[in-house]
Formats: sequence, C-alpha cells, structure tokens
Amino acid sequence: MGHPMFTYDTELGEAIFAYCRERLTMDPVPLDYGSLQDVAVNGLEGLISQEGHDPESILKFFKEQLATAVVSIDSPRFLAFIPNAPTKSSLLFDMVVACSGLNGTSWLESAGVVVAENQALEYLASRIGLPEGAGGCFVSGGSIGNLSALTVGRDVGRSRHPDLAPHTLRFAISGDAHSSVGSALHVLGIEPLLIEPDDHRLTLENLRAALAADPHPETVIGVVATCGTTNAGIVDDLEGLGSFCRENNLWFHVDGAYGGAAMFSTSEKERVAGLRHADSFIVDPHKWLYAPLDCAALIYRDPRLARAVHTQKAGYLDILHETHDEEFDWNPSDFAIHLSRRARGLPFWFSLVTEGIGNYESAVQTSIDAAHRAAARIEELDHVEMVRPVSLSVVLFRRKGWTAEQYNEWSYQLLRDQVAFVTPTKWEGETIARFAFLHPDTTDEMVEEILASMRD
Repeated sequence: MGHPMFTYDTELGEAIFAYCRERLTMDPVPLDYGSLQDVAVNGLEGLISQEGHDPESILKFFKEQLATAVVSIDSPRFLAFIPNAPTKSSLLFDMVVACSGLNGTSWLESAGVVVAENQALEYLASRIGLPEGAGGCFVSGGSIGNLSALTVGRDVGRSRHPDLAPHTLRFAISGDAHSSVGSALHVLGIEPLLIEPDDHRLTLENLRAALAADPHPETVIGVVATCGTTNAGIVDDLEGLGSFCRENNLWFHVDGAYGGAAMFSTSEKERVAGLRHADSFIVDPHKWLYAPLDCAALIYRDPRLARAVHTQKAGYLDILHETHDEEFDWNPSDFAIHLSRRARGLPFWFSLVTEGIGNYESAVQTSIDAAHRAAARIEELDHVEMVRPVSLSVVLFRRKGWTAEQYNEWSYQLLRDQVAFVTPTKWEGETIARFAFLHPDTTDEMVEEILASMRD
C-alpha cells in the first residue's frame, strides 16, 4: 500500500472527469463574471489544514465559488486584450500532458517530448521562410521569449564589437514596441535607441533617420520589430528592417507574439513575409494559434548561438551535454532563460497534427474577415466611428461623445449582462473602444449586440 497522497481516488477521478466533460462540451463557453462576482474569501478560511478536506467538496467549492469569478478567456464573447481560444483537441491533450507527469527539460529525460515539440517549431520556422536548422523551444509567454532572444542578441553584439564598452551597446526599438521589450532591455542593462514610428509603424526610413541623427550609431547592435502590435495589430516594415539588418550585420528580433500567427492567413501572409529575415522570432500559440496557456514559440535562425548563451553549467547537469551531438543533444533548457519546464508545446503540436493546417488557415482568416465586417458595420452606424483602419484582427473605434467613465461603465455592464467582455483602451491619449477578434465562433450577431448597447 503506497502513500495515501499517491493513491488514485476513483471517486475523485470521476468527479474531475465529469467536471472536465461538462466544461469541454459547453457550447458556447459562458463568459462568467470575473471580479464582478463576489469571491468567496471567507470560504477559503481554514481550507489549508493539518488533516485536509474532502476533495469532492473542495471541487464543488471551486466550481461554484471560484470559477465563476474568472472571465472565460476562451469564450467567443471575449473580445478584450488578446483572447485565448484553445481547440478542444489541445485542451484534451493538455490533460494528457498533466496526467502523464511529462518533463520537457532535456533530451535525456524527454526525447519523446522534444522530437514532437521540435516538429512544431520546425514547421513554424519553415512557414516563415527561415532556413533548415532553425529551431528553439517553447517558453511560458512572449515576455520570457523576448528576454531570452534579446539576451542572445546582446551577447552576439558584444562579440561582434569587442572594441566597444558593453554597457554602451543598444537595440533600436519602436515607441510602440510591447512593454516586455523595454523591460527585457532594462533587465539586460541595455539602453534602447527609441524611434518614433510613422503612424505607429516602424519603417526602414524611421530607422535610417534615427541612425543618421544619432551621435553613436555604431553602438546599435540590433533592431526589434513588431509583427502585430497588441493594441492595434500594426505590422512594422519587416521586409525593409530585416533586409537592412542582414546587410549591416545587426541582430533582427521580431516580436510576433500575437500577429505572427498571420503566417496562416491568406490575405495577410505577404505583410509578414519579412519574418524570413529574423535572427530570433516569437509567436504565442496560446494567442492566435489556438493552444492552451502557457505556450510561446521561441525560434532562432541559428540555435547554436542561443545554446552557447543559455546552456546552464552544473555538475549534476553535465550528463545532459555529454553527447555533444547537435542533432540528438537538443535540450529545450539550452535555448531560453529556464531550466525545468513542462511539455507546454505538446498540446499545440497535437492540435496542429490532428486538426490540420487547413483548419488553422481557415480559423485565422475567419478572425480577420470578422474584423473587417465589424469595421464595415461601424462605418454604417451614426453613433460610432472607426479610429483607424483594421489591422490584422484588431478594430479600434469610438462612441461619439463618450467620456472615459462612460466607456468603463459600458464595459462593466456588458460583462454584468454576459453580452461580451470588451474593455476600452487608450489611443493617442483618448479613451476608445477596441475589438480583438480571435475566436472563429465570434458571430456578426454578437458584434451587432455590442454596438447596439452603445446607442444610449
């Protein structure tokens, strides 16, 4: 008889499976109420105890008192921030990953995980036009992906410029770059060359002008571009910036956490063709590639450079690197700022290989088409107007005459009424409304209901 903590409880198992079946078969997934639902703080009192509690009663408490206080990010009515809409197959396989206790740290421990994850990474790399041999690993999100990639870019830049003081080296970034890029440079002790973009889009002309005006352009070792800004879906001049970096031996990193998925779009793929120039690139399958949280793909043109920077050295880790065979010594821990990691790329891999590329292309394009139909409808109405043209699947619009307080109250009321989760944003100092389309089941009728709620 084993330890009671490690003995399978049949009744609890059936209760958990029943909960998961109920959740997986919800059609559509309800929004729930987030912070608008009173959180049962008093109900938590005493739950952590010496003796423990009946697990089925705790599951019931979670379902009735805690889960309803979380907005369901995978609802087709979730149009705020950047949603998450995992396929049912990816959710089911995430359960397999959890139940199997899979480790995704090293080739020695996890060869079966690594070959499958690498297949997905290699497909993404080939889809954007990177050469054979490109690869990397799956990390928890775009912030860690950006930090890990820029760490490699920094060290490569230092090796290329041994004549320059390390603290003087810089990356050129847009004023509209994601906040995680600035945070990463701060952590790395690297100053940005902050470039004012052209209508929020970083272009080659912007970069050339900034370098020409800068007293020390030789200290710029790389450029960070964005493929789909979070707030507006804007794609930087990837082709121009990438070509310039190739010609001038600069590290070219592309943050495609959200918009990189446009590689699957029939209408937008040419806009992202410049991704082929990237030295490092991130895209989050847990955003627009329909995988569960937390899953970001970090890909390098030359993974050997990343391995040289990120491989951790310790006596107990030596065995992980004894083969020194780049084909069969592929440790995900060697390519980012992490060591132990779950097999977070497997649910995406399973969904991609079971659903097929065609379904991914269709789902991504469906979101883009929905955004354009929403914009067309906004143009027809008198009480709302577009702020700027649609970019990828993001729609920025305003309710004429509204204050920030009115937008906020409207947003909360939509959630109270379970119509939608739509949060306002700031654009050039003004509070406006924003749709982020991602779930292919978000209908025109849902959009119409939201727009109608803004009449009063």
